[in-house]
Order: sequence, then C-alpha cells, then structure tokens
Amino acid sequence: MRTLSVKRQLDSDDLAAVHELLAIAERVDGHRAVDEHRWLDMAQGGRTSFAGLVAWQDGHDHPVGYAQVSRGRDSWALDLVVDPHHRSEALSIGPEMLRAAIEVIRCQGGGHVHLWVYQPSDADDEIAAAVGLRRGRELLQMRRPLPLDDPPPVLELRPFRPGDDEQGWLEVNNRAFASHPEQGGWDLETLAAQMREPWFDPAGFLLHEREGRLAGFCWTKVHADHDPPLGELYVVAVDPDFQGSGLGHQLALAGLHWLHDQRGLTAAMLYVDAANRRAVGVYEDLGFVVNHTDRAYVGDVAPS
Repeated sequence: MRTLSVKRQLDSDDLAAVHELLAIAERVDGHRAVDEHRWLDMAQGGRTSFAGLVAWQDGHDHPVGYAQVSRGRDSWALDLVVDPHHRSEALSIGPEMLRAAIEVIRCQGGGHVHLWVYQPSDADDEIAAAVGLRRGRELLQMRRPLPLDDPPPVLELRPFRPGDDEQGWLEVNNRAFASHPEQGGWDLETLAAQMREPWFDPAGFLLHEREGRLAGFCWTKVHADHDPPLGELYVVAVDPDFQGSGLGHQLALAGLHWLHDQRGLTAAMLYVDAANRRAVGVYEDLGFVVNHTDRAYVGDVAPS
C-alpha cells in the first residue's frame, strides 16, 4: 500500500529522505532528477514553491517517489522522480503522484502546467498522457571538448563581486530574459540561493562593462562531481541595449577559455531551448553538438 503526503514545506526528515532519493536517481541516470532552481526553492522555502509530495510504500524505509509543484509567473511547474528501484511500477506511481499534484493546482485556481522530464522515454510519454499532458518545449544539452582552437577574445572582463553587483546583474538578467519562463523574473533571493550553493565561484562569473554599465556576462559552473569534471556555460546574456554586436559570442568564448585555462577542464556543456534556432546556431558555431534532449509536457488545469 502506498501513502502520499502533501506538504507546503518539507520538514527535516522528509528533506533528508527526498535529498537521498534525488541523489540516488542522479547517480543512476547521470543527471539531476529535479530542476535545480525549483528544488532550492522547495528545500529552502523559497519564492515560488508551493508543495512537495512524497510517496511512501509499506515495507520500505525510503520514499518511492517525489513530486513538486511550483508556481511561476504565468504557469505552474511540475517535477517528478520515481526511485530507480521502483521504476517497474513507474506507470502506476507516476500518474498517481501527478494526479495528486494537479489536484493541488486545481485547488489553487488552476492554470497552465508544464512537467519537465530529463532524457524522456516512451514510458514518460505514457505517464504524461495518462494525466492529460502533451509534448511541449524541448531543451537541448550540448557539449564540446576543451580547449578551443580559437584564441580568447580581446574583451575586458572582471569577476562578479558579491555584495556589490547583485542589483546591477539582476537588472541586466531580467531585461535579457524578459520572456524566459525560468531565467527571467529573478529577484535577490533567487540569486542569493544560487550563491549559497557549493559550486558557486565568483571568479568564474565574468562581467563585461561598457559606457559605465554592465553590458553582458558569462556565468560559468563547474560540475566537480562529474567524471571527468565538466564545465558549464550556466548563463550567458547581453543587455538588449548592446545586442547585435557579437558580444554574446565573445562572452561565451571567454567563458570556455576560463573553464579550460583556469580550471583545467577538458569538456564543456550548456542548455538551450531547441526552438531558439538562433542560439542553437551560435553554439554550433562554437563547436557544440547535442548530447541529449529534455522535454516539457504541458496542459491546462481547470480550477476546482
């Protein structure tokens, strides 16, 4: 028999149990089981979290599944992970948890919903269809080896200064990603949550200024637990006032050189929306190729 608890914020016992579940899933699958921003929101009681759903099954001292409901600016986000040891039951556990999560959304007024799945399978298509969700956005993870053949760009850069640069960076980030469902609309607490993460390194958070203001940035990330360690172009953006001059390409080059020259990494990755053909083309020109595809399943929930 399975039981399902729905919580506005996870208590310490649930948090530890779910954290272990996510770690196991990540080791088995080779990628994060839940979106990093939304997990931080839930774990730390942040701005957009609404509920965490934990599934327990008789005879087991660990959760067999976890789902998360987060309210965005214009839609709801769902995350779902089933314990790898219980994936033979995924076609039962998955729809059961998602129906409960959708009911939470229904009781809060309903709205547009998207469920992100990393490296989706036919089973994921079936689980999503069982609760009325259809295929939507696709996100590409692209990779390339390091070092680059191209020399580093002639570009004046400086590292991010915690305590000084937050507000200026937020203004540029939110202008550059005004219509982006995940990266846009950040506030100080969202940024602070990322800066508290053990991977955060201001030295690899590269800022470029022009005319006395922040014109663009390349925020890099090192996945030290990957074998071998993997660098990421975490966020690259140019203020709309400075777009169209090739600055984004130069910032990406600078970030890749920093990952190799300063951290000795031999491979880099990034995420980009598959529908953003312009950005995909930029990264293909930089030597990136698609490693895998992640998918959002979408639908609309009527209010109760």
